[in-house]
Amino acid sequence: MTIELETSLGGARRDDWRSEFRRGVAACIPILLGVVPGALVLGAQAAQKGLALGEVPLMTGLNFAGGSEFAAIQLWTSPPHIALIGFITFLVNSRHLLMGAALAPYLQHLPKRKVFPALFLMCDESWALSLADARRRAARGKSASEDPAFSLPYFIGCGLCLYLAWVAFTTLGAVLGPLLGDAEAYGFNLAFPAIFLVLLRGMWTGFRAARPWLVALVVAALTYLFVPGAWYVAAGALSGLAAAWVLAGDASSSNRP
Repeated sequence: MTIELETSLGGARRDDWRSEFRRGVAACIPILLGVVPGALVLGAQAAQKGLALGEVPLMTGLNFAGGSEFAAIQLWTSPPHIALIGFITFLVNSRHLLMGAALAPYLQHLPKRKVFPALFLMCDESWALSLADARRRAARGKSASEDPAFSLPYFIGCGLCLYLAWVAFTTLGAVLGPLLGDAEAYGFNLAFPAIFLVLLRGMWTGFRAARPWLVALVVAALTYLFVPGAWYVAAGALSGLAAAWVLAGDASSSNRP
């Protein structure tokens, strides 16, 4: 009897895992409409910079961070300046520190041996979708033991779908690069801004909560215009954090009797 009960519970868990995984895949499919054109552009630019066909999926598969890959390709020369490219890649990818910190409160119920490998699949899109989903689930008011807010299979479904599409279509872009010519002439480079506008809409909770985002946007834009390199990423992130801290202090003081 005990064995049968454990077997049935195990089957239920597997069914739940598959259901959540499929839900994650379904959630990210609309995002692919913007990811695919961006991947084609990156692959085409990489081929035009002289990367071999096998090197493109190696780069996108090991790094899996579109912003830093675009920055690296823009800086690519023959021979490449490895130290500079490595530094800019670290700088652009430093936003993942903030993204991971935002997810941390939702991951406490999960063992690290499962979380750390899964976080390899964290990109802007999988992070935003999973964080928004976790907030919706947390709003239901259930305890973490009954219904954990953060769904790991949902996150893996999102991330794996995006990962496979990114590697596949950057490789296809490298194949088609010589035929496409200047891929940006087709407007594919507008795909990423469109993605982030959609993600922002899904996380929107009102202007008051968005004030740090506005500060980060203005500072990043000004830095991009007047400071060469990828410093606008760090400037936007740090200014957004500073604004969030200052505005949180103002909110606390205004609520005091």
